[in-house]
Amino acid sequence: MITKLTNIKKHFHLYYNLLPQGHPLLRNSIYGILTALLFSAFIYLEHYGFTIKILNTLFGVLALALFLYMPKKAVLIAGFFIGLFWFYWIGYSFKYNGVGFLEPFVTLGFAIIYMLFFGILALTNKVYIRAILLFGLSFFEPFDWNWLQIELLFVDSYIGVLKYQLILVLLALSLPSYMKPRYTYAPLALLLLALNFSTPLQKEAPLKIKLIPTNVTQDQKWLQQSKNILIKENLAQIQQAIDEGYDLVLLPEACFPLYMNYHPQLTAKLQELSLQISIVAGALLRENEENFNVTYFFEDGKYSIAKKMVLVPFGEYVPLPKFAQKVISDFFFDGQSDFTGAKEPTDFIIKGVKFRNAICYEATCQELYEGDIDFMLVSSNNAWFAPSIEPTIQKLLMRYYARKNSVTIYSAANYKGTGIIQ
Repeated sequence: MITKLTNIKKHFHLYYNLLPQGHPLLRNSIYGILTALLFSAFIYLEHYGFTIKILNTLFGVLALALFLYMPKKAVLIAGFFIGLFWFYWIGYSFKYNGVGFLEPFVTLGFAIIYMLFFGILALTNKVYIRAILLFGLSFFEPFDWNWLQIELLFVDSYIGVLKYQLILVLLALSLPSYMKPRYTYAPLALLLLALNFSTPLQKEAPLKIKLIPTNVTQDQKWLQQSKNILIKENLAQIQQAIDEGYDLVLLPEACFPLYMNYHPQLTAKLQELSLQISIVAGALLRENEENFNVTYFFEDGKYSIAKKMVLVPFGEYVPLPKFAQKVISDFFFDGQSDFTGAKEPTDFIIKGVKFRNAICYEATCQELYEGDIDFMLVSSNNAWFAPSIEPTIQKLLMRYYARKNSVTIYSAANYKGTGIIQ
């Protein structure tokens, strides 16, 4: 123990006086939990309505510094609690598939996944190797789940979210351990080069767009007796948007909780309304014995369909080998995770303006931002995870991708998340 502390003191003079002392288990626990709290603070500040750039900057930098220098066992503790703080809510959705007993196991599973995810840093005490590994982790998505983006720590800070800026931060934090004492602080100047000096060139769509928020609980949404009520409410919202003079109305994901192609009368009604306003609304589609999560676009009495391209791991598909997919889907999800994805994203031309369509999770994936795109329409259903921080993480991720790609997002959600994101 004395040797370890001496090495840390020797190679990291700047933070030595901040190190907790005492029993190794206590010391590692303090390190790990503190790192997880700093790594997660920006989410909870945003969730409760606080966007404080200086705090987000300080907490993000300190969290990465701790990952570079703290003891190996503390790294594992930090990863465990980050998985817990970020994704405790994922198991909430399982009760709607009749397997609610899995909720604590799913929560524990994500904590363990991220303990292992960050645990690769615990393979070494060498700071420069940890910095390289930490940068490498910014490209890795366990089980195709991409909601933990290391750069996301700085989305609302004074530091930028591009890869080169992450490299500069890691260099600034790791080089002090290799400098002579009189130059220990000098590498921290690299943080100045990581500051975000530019403003994204995000435009505003030249249309009057009404975003419809809804708050339908997931246990009521798919009940047979709820469908007619929800249809009437949606049609009323569309009519109100017409009366208010909007050009386009955007409704949430699966706001029509049915297979739209099996309801010709409803389709005809929406076509009729589209003579007065453009309508983008979520529903389901069954085609060639395959299920699709889709968005319908109605305009001038006609319609087109956008199929979701990037599906939710373990929610809409099982990211495991083929032989295991059907067994797990049928046993744990009653076949409801068995959706088919589109091969490419869909663009809608609405009154001469091009919008990229995205459905919930895929709005937080870089694939949807490829190509020539200025505006995105996003429909979401966050009621699967109510109440939780899930809508906040989704909003932060959309803000992250919107700023990286200079895209303006128009989002309509069921249970939190409706608004314009830039």
